[in-house]
Amino acid sequence: MSGADAHDEPVAATVLPAAPPAPVRSVPTDLALVAVLAALVAVCAVAPPVPTGVGVPVTLQTFAVLLAGLVLGARRGAAAVGLYVAVGLAGVPVLAGGTGGPGVLAGPTVGYLLAFVPAAAAAGALGGLARRVRPARRYAALAGAALVAGLLVIHPLGIAGLVARAGLSWPTAVAADLVFLPGDALKALVAAGVAAGVLRAFPALLRER
Repeated sequence: MSGADAHDEPVAATVLPAAPPAPVRSVPTDLALVAVLAALVAVCAVAPPVPTGVGVPVTLQTFAVLLAGLVLGARRGAAAVGLYVAVGLAGVPVLAGGTGGPGVLAGPTVGYLLAFVPAAAAAGALGGLARRVRPARRYAALAGAALVAGLLVIHPLGIAGLVARAGLSWPTAVAADLVFLPGDALKALVAAGVAAGVLRAFPALLRER
């Protein structure tokens, strides 16, 4: 009779499914995406603006800024908008109304302009939550991210700029800013719709934030 015990029999190793490979970031791809979205912001900025009575025209910049964050995420979205702002401040006429140069920092639009980078970052960070929801609810998540970034980042800083550069009182600046709210809300919703379509077509953009 063999002296081998049952516990001496080889135990089959448990085979676990391989984890999916982590997304591989490509620096050239990142740079290309940043450049493309920066160019889109510039195109939207130089499109014919709608003048207002406070020296801050209505443009499509907000749409492009929020779209950059929603599509590229916080880091790359902020980089794209930061590149656009840097090029404009360097003197290239890509800011609202075809202006450029550091002189815009002395104008009433300065608060809105300086708010664009953190707004893109906020939209990208909040838009990343769309990864955790079902595709049917993705638009709602992106729309919420865009609205929050616009209302809580762009508008407060824009109002501060009106007070500092246009000489308005705080109540008057808030009243002046209300002119932009309906249009900016609409642009945020449209940006969310475009972003949802882009992320549906290129899901890697949602994974590689």
